[in-house]
Amino acid sequence: MNNKLLAAGFLLVLGIAAGGWLLPQQIATQQQIAALQAEVTTLQQQASILATAAQAANDWTSIANLQASYGFYVDKSRWDDAAALFTDNATLEIAGRGLFVGKARISEYLHGLGEMEYGRLYNHMQLQPVINVATDGLSAKARWRSFMQVGRLGKEARWGDAIYENEYAKDNGVWKISKLHSFITFYVEFEQGWNKGGVSLPQPFENSNPDAEATVKYGAFPEVFLPPYHYKNPVTGQ
Repeated sequence: MNNKLLAAGFLLVLGIAAGGWLLPQQIATQQQIAALQAEVTTLQQQASILATAAQAANDWTSIANLQASYGFYVDKSRWDDAAALFTDNATLEIAGRGLFVGKARISEYLHGLGEMEYGRLYNHMQLQPVINVATDGLSAKARWRSFMQVGRLGKEARWGDAIYENEYAKDNGVWKISKLHSFITFYVEFEQGWNKGGVSLPQPFENSNPDAEATVKYGAFPEVFLPPYHYKNPVTGQ
């Protein structure tokens, strides 16, 4: 009987000792798991932020390539390729020629600019982009400068400059132009230069009426006109 009591006492003491050792270990393990879970949560949040930033960067590049493609197609009068860059319900407004609504009307307008032929120069360089993608990643706005060299052999040679205030939409994952608004800031004769004055804004085509009048009335150089900005000052916020 005494041996049994001794054995039971020994087991009791051993159990107490083991419990005293295991309890802190269990608490430490729980703390480690909690710390790991917090670290995983932080990493997931950081990954989400980085994924959003990466997508925004990809969107910026896609929009820049889209607009540059438009300029290259215009250079060589590839009007069908240029029109394909627009959404079905897009709008186009260039100089004083009025507003054209829908891809079909935009294509009609572009073809009205004439086809590429011997002796024709029609460079439209798309420069100085300020692109702002919406937080939902489905729309964007951008400001561009277009530097133009327009000429026909033996007939005319002109410098030109325009400011674009454009809008874009992501259509089934593909960025397209939803609004192209080109404000011509100046056209001048190459041989005379801008110190001799400018050429009047291009007016509507005789055989292609716009869907609406120009949304903004303005004059090109030497008149003073500042195309409106779609964005605030990135430093002052004004």
